Amino acid sequence: MNRRPILALAMTALLAATLVTPAAAATPQAANSQQKPNDAFVDVHDFVFDNGESLASLKLHYLTLGTPRRDASGAIVNGVLLLHGTAGSAADLVQTNFFDALYGAGEPLDLSRYFLVIPDVIGAGDSSKPSDGLHAHFPHYGYRDQVRAQRLLLEKIGIGRLKLVLGTSMGGMQTWLWGEMFPNDMDGLVAIASTPAAISGRNMIWREMVSQAIRGDPAWKNGDYSKDSPPKNWINAVIPLSAIMTGSAEQLQKHGPTRATAIDLVENLEASGEAYDANDMLYDFESSADYDPAPNLHVINKPMLTINFSDDLTNPPQFLHLPTASNYTEVVIPAGADSYGHMTIAHPAVWAPALQSFLQRLPHED
Repeated sequence: MNRRPILALAMTALLAATLVTPAAAATPQAANSQQKPNDAFVDVHDFVFDNGESLASLKLHYLTLGTPRRDASGAIVNGVLLLHGTAGSAADLVQTNFFDALYGAGEPLDLSRYFLVIPDVIGAGDSSKPSDGLHAHFPHYGYRDQVRAQRLLLEKIGIGRLKLVLGTSMGGMQTWLWGEMFPNDMDGLVAIASTPAAISGRNMIWREMVSQAIRGDPAWKNGDYSKDSPPKNWINAVIPLSAIMTGSAEQLQKHGPTRATAIDLVENLEASGEAYDANDMLYDFESSADYDPAPNLHVINKPMLTINFSDDLTNPPQFLHLPTASNYTEVVIPAGADSYGHMTIAHPAVWAPALQSFLQRLPHED
């Protein structure tokens, strides 16, 4: 399993009272009653991206949890697709708190009932990415490429129709695209911490600052740097900025209550950023350029739950642009002691009740 640190967890340290170290952040916590995820890969040959670029072999890594249940034709009928956020990986979604709040007996995604498929998207984790060797010559991908690749992955493992597509942050945005690109391939959709509109405003300004910081780093060399001398100046801007954008004022104040502790927090955040490859980060942030589901929201015909957070700077509640058709259920969770801004995505106990209520309203065949 990929051991790359989970960006937002390592940055904001919001899962514990102390900073999460990169190694601890990326490794699912051991528990006697916790199922170990299965690792697997599929290779997609001659994958053509929307911009016309291609890869002779696109490697897609994924984790699974639970037991597949098959119909008479051999197709898996209890599949659930879980999608991670920007600069993350499938490892984000197999932390102990996800097992406790979502995957245990009687919880919304009870593993005795569902077969969970959790892919590393293109450019992340152990899936094909720029740092594998192509650097800035890696094809430039978008969110629509991500969704098409996810669909091919599912076909290769025997899933034609899903019980649910659920994504957080970038994964939430890809969930909107799933509803438009493959509207009949799932029973329901859940998009968390996302909005169905092209990225703009503060979110776009932040992303452009990330891109400029990486491209403007003298050691970036148009993306053709060596592993021995990677660019690092970008980290000083990108990592603390990302902590501000994805954290909450209350939690950041808790971890930096004085001038000295705030400076220490910044230094620790910057140190955690050294584990990230600049090209991988750049590609991941810029992959959102093709995202704009707004013109085709009418195509989504399955029940869809949207969960957002009132203290999320990345997706402010006044700019969510959510549709009002009868198949949509909107939940905005108010700020409080248990909210963490955008990073409430990493605290599923906060939003699990809304997910459970939604799933209970879906038609059940078992």
